[in-house]
Amino acid sequence: MKKTVLSLVLITALSLAVFAGCAPKGDFSYSQGISDTGYWKGVKALKKVDLAEYTGISVPADVHTISDEAVQAQIDSIVSGYTTEEQITDREIEDGDTVNIDYVGSVDGVEFEGGNTQGQGTDVTIGVTQYIDDFLEQLIGRTPGETFDIEVTFPEEYGVEELNGKDAVFDTTVNHIIQAISPELNDEFVAENLSEQYGWNTVDEMTEGIRSDLQRQAVSEYVQNYMIDNTTVKSVPDRMIKYQEDSLIKFYQDYADSYEMELDAFLTEYVGVSSADELLAEYSQDMTQSATFNLVMQAIAEDADISVSDEDVTAFFQDEMGIDDYSEQLETYGMPYIKMMVLQKQIVDYMVENADLA
Repeated sequence: MKKTVLSLVLITALSLAVFAGCAPKGDFSYSQGISDTGYWKGVKALKKVDLAEYTGISVPADVHTISDEAVQAQIDSIVSGYTTEEQITDREIEDGDTVNIDYVGSVDGVEFEGGNTQGQGTDVTIGVTQYIDDFLEQLIGRTPGETFDIEVTFPEEYGVEELNGKDAVFDTTVNHIIQAISPELNDEFVAENLSEQYGWNTVDEMTEGIRSDLQRQAVSEYVQNYMIDNTTVKSVPDRMIKYQEDSLIKFYQDYADSYEMELDAFLTEYVGVSSADELLAEYSQDMTQSATFNLVMQAIAEDADISVSDEDVTAFFQDEMGIDDYSEQLETYGMPYIKMMVLQKQIVDYMVENADLA
């Protein structure tokens, strides 16, 4: 259940822009059954659940304490996006190097299909990239600009009849060694590259900002799961479960349409189930969990009298998506659905702000 709850928030509340243009076709609408307030039509959630206390949730220290290693991993991930590459041509190739090569393969002097880079070059990393036999290891000690033969033997069960177990020769040219150049992480780098997107101007601000974001994410996940685990759900309206089922079917129907396939054929080939009924049966628990999450979130909103205004929606897209024009998302999802997602984010934010970090 924990994965389902977290995934719901990430996908729905924070990723509307990502999925814009992927709305289901046909009769299904994301906003069906949802009112203009973002609440489910005809559903009084507080009558369906015995709601756990949602303020003052005690969050254990091991949840909200973020390690230096976790922060550093995020820093490394961000900085890696600014890594550049340099082409090295004046040294020998070493184990672990990434190298750009061209080759033409032949068996008994005859070139075979798929064994030629066509002069386009291909990047390989010795010890990482998977090639037959010891192909890549034979690059070690060579220098960019060299052309030489690499001799290998295809496995007996390679899978191509004319190559199984055959000795092959690859006429190989080393074009260059690829060396990654990571930028120096200092205040100047942060201010120049990260200020506009993240609001950081120094390494210290970056470090504390990442730590704060990771802590908020951890606390957010914890309080959501706490509410699901500690709220007693007396019943989930069938319409809310049916909504999840219809959404799932239309998701795969659209994929099937894009492949110009019948739904059952698509599900059989790409999903591993033979029919829509089997798909729903396999994901039955997930559908119920998603509907339950929606019900509990609405119960909190009802009890705390939380509502969403048009201004809240505009602020959401500005703050979370960095956009002012959300007309595409509005056309795709409809305002009721968008308000429900903003409402859920407000509820989670409310619980996080009122949590007790033990």
